[in-house]
Amino acid sequence: MTANTIYQHGTLGLLVPGLFEGTITAGELLTHGDTGIGTLDGLNGEVIILDGHAYQAREDGQIREIDATETMPFASVHFEQPDVSVDVKGLSQAEFEQQLLTEYQLENVFAAVRVTGTFKHIKTRVAPKQTRPYQTLVAATTKQPEFEGDNVTGTIIGYYAPHLFQGATVGGYHLHFLSDDHQLGGHLLGFDIDQATVKVQRFADFKVHLPIDNAAYLQEKFDNQAIDTAINKAER
Repeated sequence: MTANTIYQHGTLGLLVPGLFEGTITAGELLTHGDTGIGTLDGLNGEVIILDGHAYQAREDGQIREIDATETMPFASVHFEQPDVSVDVKGLSQAEFEQQLLTEYQLENVFAAVRVTGTFKHIKTRVAPKQTRPYQTLVAATTKQPEFEGDNVTGTIIGYYAPHLFQGATVGGYHLHFLSDDHQLGGHLLGFDIDQATVKVQRFADFKVHLPIDNAAYLQEKFDNQAIDTAINKAER
């Protein structure tokens, strides 16, 4: 893999009907990138990958480093080599997201976004661990624990994808967070930046690796309209 490629195992769409079984190990995933996001086997929490280390934000609020043998049904990674690095101050989430879209022309490209600094407010949620037989993604995420913090120092990491690719991934922004003290993490619901360094890396290539050895995946009849609706409900 090169720094010009996002490597994604699985699709967001395969999670929609409840295909939560892990199909790639964390160790294998990290050979394709040192930075990214995902979820664990059984939709067990949120995965944040920074500087070659993979962490799980758990539904009980704890953060732990993931073992190389643990598996994931869905994850995206890249080797970090940002195109730009800029300092920002006093931005709301809406202001930040619009500024990136406009200044770096992200509307029709894949890009990694990393924001490291201090945040006036952070709000996250964590997908709860599921047991077999698995429910659908919408059912599984109807009730998710949420966590909040003020004046938090940490890192936002995630991606922007063109809306054309909704289903393969999340169209638009898909961001996770990890605090420096590992006391707060998860899928990002909201944030306000105090002061931070923003790094943006655009990609010409988006590589999807499918779990073709997984019987449930091969047998599933996917409904594209249901996938779009479910992603908007579960991931926004």
